[in-house]
Amino acid sequence: MSIRKHIPNTITCCNLLCGCVSILFTCNDHILWASVMIFLAAVCDFFDGFAARTLDAKSPIGGELDSLSDVVSFGVAPSFIVAWFLSKTGIGWWIHDVNVFPMLAFILAAFAAVRLAKFNIDTRQTTSFIGLPVPAVGLFIASLPFMVFNVGSGSILYKAVVNPYFLLAMTAIFSWLMISEVPFFSFKIKNLKFKENILRYFVVIFAIVAVIILKMVALPFVFLFYILLSVICYRNE
Repeated sequence: MSIRKHIPNTITCCNLLCGCVSILFTCNDHILWASVMIFLAAVCDFFDGFAARTLDAKSPIGGELDSLSDVVSFGVAPSFIVAWFLSKTGIGWWIHDVNVFPMLAFILAAFAAVRLAKFNIDTRQTTSFIGLPVPAVGLFIASLPFMVFNVGSGSILYKAVVNPYFLLAMTAIFSWLMISEVPFFSFKIKNLKFKENILRYFVVIFAIVAVIILKMVALPFVFLFYILLSVICYRNE
């Protein structure tokens, strides 16, 4: 097999490595760097598929490896970030000197694994998604540290994000959306025609305007806008 056949899987492994390093950063209280690594994982996740299509190097093992990497980078690693936030709320459910309350965050990782397993066997998800894509969940969570560190501890946004009720509600809602039958549009663009990509352009325009106005604080709202836009369009069908 030529070297080019290995390029997509190599990029996928970089995705996995970024997820693992993110977990290590979270465990050492470097929460911003943990978020950076998840965003880098997303870059790798985009380019492995792009490379596979461009180089005509798609393979069954590549698809499985991609899902395994996504579980780690966008399921497990973001769960560690949520657990980190939960550990700062001051709530403790102690079992043998171990606070198990933050462990509720790993419900996200379990549902992410189920979501990706369903995706692998669902032939309906070729041009769009059924259920919230796991990378969208991971990137939303990874954007939260950027927001809270930019708004300051006295901000309403900061207090909302570190609120345990918000964190648990987010975990429950995202877990349900990942395995739901709600359609979500993808960002796989076959052409640049406005009519065929109107939802994608809306998200891009919203992201550009929001980042210009709010800078890093805008990141969670960009991913939330994508989620809400998909749900609204689903309800109107």
